[in-house]
Amino acid sequence: MSVQSLESVARAMIAPGKGILAADESTGTIEKRFKSINVENTEENRRAYRDLLFSAKGIGQYIGGAILYDETLRQKSADGTPFPELLARQGVIPGIKVDTGAKEMALCPGETVTEGLDGLAKRCAEYVKLGARFAKWRAVITIGAGIPSQACITANAHALARYAAMCQAAGLVPIVEPEVLMDGEHTIERCEEVTEWTLRDQFSALASQRVALERMVLKPSMVVAGASCKQQASVSEVAERTLKVLRRTVPAAVPGIAFLSGGQSDELATAHLDAMNKLGGAAWTLSFSYGRALQAAVLKAWKGSPANVSAAQRAFTHRARMNGLACTGRYSADLERQALAA
Repeated sequence: MSVQSLESVARAMIAPGKGILAADESTGTIEKRFKSINVENTEENRRAYRDLLFSAKGIGQYIGGAILYDETLRQKSADGTPFPELLARQGVIPGIKVDTGAKEMALCPGETVTEGLDGLAKRCAEYVKLGARFAKWRAVITIGAGIPSQACITANAHALARYAAMCQAAGLVPIVEPEVLMDGEHTIERCEEVTEWTLRDQFSALASQRVALERMVLKPSMVVAGASCKQQASVSEVAERTLKVLRRTVPAAVPGIAFLSGGQSDELATAHLDAMNKLGGAAWTLSFSYGRALQAAVLKAWKGSPANVSAAQRAFTHRARMNGLACTGRYSADLERQALAA
């Protein structure tokens, strides 16, 4: 793919009013989701669930890209259409998760480093042939007693940068995802400090690997207090602190930032994104790349039954629309209530 094409894909994924569906749950992760609704984790059930998401009418109005798992990229809809083709027909760009997961890091207790660089260039070439146009790699930074360490931040930043370089060489737009976990009792001030540290090192590593910032998308976590912290911040404080850190660390050449939800509730993740866009003045498009925050209501509505597909698709389209509005600062809690009353 040409340089111009990579740039256009990066911008199309997060075009105004659009974001990214993270549907790249591993087989193990989706088993946890299915257990919550008492659905057996079979290949056919996984295929049927992804088919439900990808075939929902009109999702291309709010969803610019969808991240798939290796299995999903190779599957087909009920009518035999390969999923990448089905998504493309909807105006949604297909992407692929390429890392092999976060593994325990040697000499760094409680910390992980994401693996998957071995054979990545070859896998990327295959994924391009299967229809993928972008890729995703997630690094995990944990806040705790004495952590994160510089060793952990450096190792993950380096791996993400090498992954990004390989993707661009293969013709894929890399989503760079350095997630600072919200698990823990840490304050929002500590999260802000660690997020700034992580992003500074990340962009230094990207520069060292010659990654073209115009041809990537950043997928960071928001600056929030730990989930177990007694003092939780307001929506406005989260928005202000997150934007402050991003302005300090993210070059303007990056076309867009697609936030992860990181365990936030559906509506809170939407409200935080909306508040940032209402503040305005960002150098980049501020969008979303949500998994659970887009899918939780869908799973509850579906429950594994073909009879519930329409209801589940309505739930998905609603959440996608709410987040699409948040991308342009036009979301409100009243819209949620009106949709529930309809």
